[in-house]
Amino acid sequence: MDYKDTLLLPATDFPMRGNLPQNEPTRINSWHEDQKIYKKMKKNRTNATKNFNIHDGPPYANGHLHIGHALNKILKDIITKTHYFHGESIRYVPGWDCHGLPIEQQVEKDLGEKKKTLSKTQIRQLCREHASKFVKIQSDEFKSLGVIADYENPYLTMKFEFEANIYRALCDIAKRGLLIERSKPVYWSWAARSALAEAEVEYENKEDYSIYVAFMLDTNALEKLQVNEAKAVIWTTTPWTLPSNQAISLNPDETYVLTSENLIFAKALLKNVTDLGISKGEIVKEFKAEILNQTHAINPLNNRKSIFLLGNHVTTDGGTGLVHTAPGHGEDDYYVCLKNGISEVIMPVDDGGLYDETLRVKGLFADDVVDEFIGLHIFKANEKIIQILGSNLLHCSKFLHSYPHCWRTHKPVIYRATKQWFITMDDAKLDQKTLRQTALNEIENVKFYPESGIKRIGSMIQNRPDWCISRQRDWGVPIAFFRDKTTKDVIFDPEILDHVAKIFESKGADAWWDLEIKDLLPSNSKYNANNLEKVMDILDVWFDSGSTCKAVLQSGDYDAGEFPASMYLEGSDQHRGWFQSSLLVSTAANSMAPYKSVLTHGFTVDEKGEKMSKSKGNVVAPQDVAKTHGVEILRLWVSLSDYSGDLKISENILKQVSEQYRKIRNTIRFLLANVNDLDEISQEFNILDKWILSRAKKAFDEVEVCFKKYDFSKGFNILLNFLSADLSGVYLDICKDRLYCDAKDGKSRRSAQSAMALITRSLLPLLAPTLTYTIDEVMDYAPKIIKQDALDAFDLVYTPLNFEFSVDDALLISSRTKFFELIDALKKDKKIKSTLELNLQTNADEILALNAIDISDFYMTSRVTSIDDSQALDEFEIDGFKFKMVLNNEHKCPRCWKLNALEQDGVCPRCSDVLKGA
Repeated sequence: MDYKDTLLLPATDFPMRGNLPQNEPTRINSWHEDQKIYKKMKKNRTNATKNFNIHDGPPYANGHLHIGHALNKILKDIITKTHYFHGESIRYVPGWDCHGLPIEQQVEKDLGEKKKTLSKTQIRQLCREHASKFVKIQSDEFKSLGVIADYENPYLTMKFEFEANIYRALCDIAKRGLLIERSKPVYWSWAARSALAEAEVEYENKEDYSIYVAFMLDTNALEKLQVNEAKAVIWTTTPWTLPSNQAISLNPDETYVLTSENLIFAKALLKNVTDLGISKGEIVKEFKAEILNQTHAINPLNNRKSIFLLGNHVTTDGGTGLVHTAPGHGEDDYYVCLKNGISEVIMPVDDGGLYDETLRVKGLFADDVVDEFIGLHIFKANEKIIQILGSNLLHCSKFLHSYPHCWRTHKPVIYRATKQWFITMDDAKLDQKTLRQTALNEIENVKFYPESGIKRIGSMIQNRPDWCISRQRDWGVPIAFFRDKTTKDVIFDPEILDHVAKIFESKGADAWWDLEIKDLLPSNSKYNANNLEKVMDILDVWFDSGSTCKAVLQSGDYDAGEFPASMYLEGSDQHRGWFQSSLLVSTAANSMAPYKSVLTHGFTVDEKGEKMSKSKGNVVAPQDVAKTHGVEILRLWVSLSDYSGDLKISENILKQVSEQYRKIRNTIRFLLANVNDLDEISQEFNILDKWILSRAKKAFDEVEVCFKKYDFSKGFNILLNFLSADLSGVYLDICKDRLYCDAKDGKSRRSAQSAMALITRSLLPLLAPTLTYTIDEVMDYAPKIIKQDALDAFDLVYTPLNFEFSVDDALLISSRTKFFELIDALKKDKKIKSTLELNLQTNADEILALNAIDISDFYMTSRVTSIDDSQALDEFEIDGFKFKMVLNNEHKCPRCWKLNALEQDGVCPRCSDVLKGA
């Protein structure tokens, strides 16, 4: 008789191999195009008592996605789905940043000379087309990653109604008195010909001059010091700013010295200049800074007077303690001059970084050399200035240092005073509080992941300057205010502001350039269009993205969830970027933070921890991962990685992740195959089933806590350990005998199947947020006992295992582990071929008290009995209890292979009963 035909072997059509690269695109595309899964997810949670929404930080609509984009969007998707599969209502509206310099530059590059023949509106239309193209490309790429979102109604900052709402946010801030216009030094990109916000500046190494320059003291300063000759020595790394010098700043709390060379330094820095050979360090006179306050020195470049001022910004950690002060080229310089009543700000540098006619008008160079400098780029002027200084140059060297660069052009930036628009940080206009104070108070109520995020953004808010929000470009939302031609006063009339916003809503912001002033004013306006002029600056693109909380969460134009949002989630660099701009716009307009929680992730690096670059050949593109391994592998990599720091990715790492995926898939397949004929869950479990259910409950409960805290790597480690060590490594192995050999409706078999079904029901929705494709595929093959009323993965809801059973398994586990260690040696010595050839004997009453069949299955032996005098192949001791491994002398059952048959070639009693019942 062929007993194989009598066995109840596992059966499922769920394939062992996923063939992910080939199969994923069809299913994932169906989610978006045919099944409208996002709509289904919303409908499925109509009656949910909890809501969750991530407000999407908009990627820039320019270029294809890189691995950082994939990490960000997959993490957002996993978190959104974690809330969904726990029964919550979710909202996720994707968005794109569409304005800004990179798109404008690309369009200009494509146009070449033709740009000069086009109007601003025509250039803006080309920018709009460029952005639209990449919104479509990136949208399709995000969909291919299995990211579910409201792609049918995404937010685009260039939509007409969106531009209107960005403008309304600006007006809200203006109405609260936090918007000011002033001439002040700001980061200036001469390469882009525009002001920059702090968040648009990156730091790269740059070589600069380090020079020490002597300024001869004027008569009033000499009289104060009661000397006939003296020179103030300043130190600077920007020789090109020396023509704009207006003052020399001293620290009011420092002692200064006059040396035998008639040079003046801070006493604390005398050794520094002595080491450089500038002075011998012989002190002739000591004095307080106050003595020179409001007296003058003479600039050796142009013989203009430079006033001595007292400033707390002067430090003694380098230089001479006398700070060259040019209010047009430094923020500290600007404020110390403003404090001392110096209202004039000399600025001889044009938009492109070239010296202009101001040099001649203000006499910033001698008449015989000024022509050499007008039209010269400032960075090319350093050597000429050094040469002109002559004997007043006391020391000159070069050094490499970290210097601010424009994040788009990658060219060094400068500080340049221009008339710009600022959101002021320190005017007490918000219920007697400043924007700085309000923002700092608000983040105290925000949950940060990791917790250190609050300190990082807090210190940035604490120390940041006023926010320069104006840009001198074409592609963006205009700062659409009118100015009185005569008084130059800006008009903040609510009626006009609201009217302009409505025009933008219907015609787009292009109307600011297309329409005449009279057509932009309300009918019967009290203002005469002929007396008005337009402000022609545009908004910083960070203001665009910062105001999305208003345009998306508060406008009613999107089904995006509540305000403030449950979560903002971006890379850790956005503490100085989007998190901060959003916080400032929202607190300035609403006096509250736009988010309840903020989660940050690190950056992607190669397996050595090095930054990815094409030149190194270590770039991992998400499209390549999808084609080679599958999107599920990329998603599992995200969940397995500790995203709080930098995330390593490489081909080797992805192969390891693929192996983990195969283990998960094969475990699910085994579970499906072995519950295929189960019709209902049994409530009577034997000791082994109670054991695995208790282990599963403990693991799943811990995993649920981790996932709800967004600690996915820890949660997956717990889950994978349970699947490999307890479930696959022990339980599924020890269940095979009763699953295959017991009667179909046998109590022990149904007990095991029921335990497996309960575990599978909880396991699938735990995995679904990450492995959505796989779980959706599983549901195509899952038997009714697993699916219950669900049609697909998106009908699942996680339900914790409701199973209370405490089993002390310490002795069981440790004895089993030791048993199998010795089995390896017995097999190697060819003393046995299978553990079924053995009986395990023990004097441990807690083991002998268990059901004999169950416990023999646990060790995968034919029997477990009390210790007798039989000769042992091997023995061991655990916690004082003895265990003997003894050869079984009974007959092998040809059906189940256990040595429990009473006669040669006969079946064991269990198999005999099963065959009779059949």
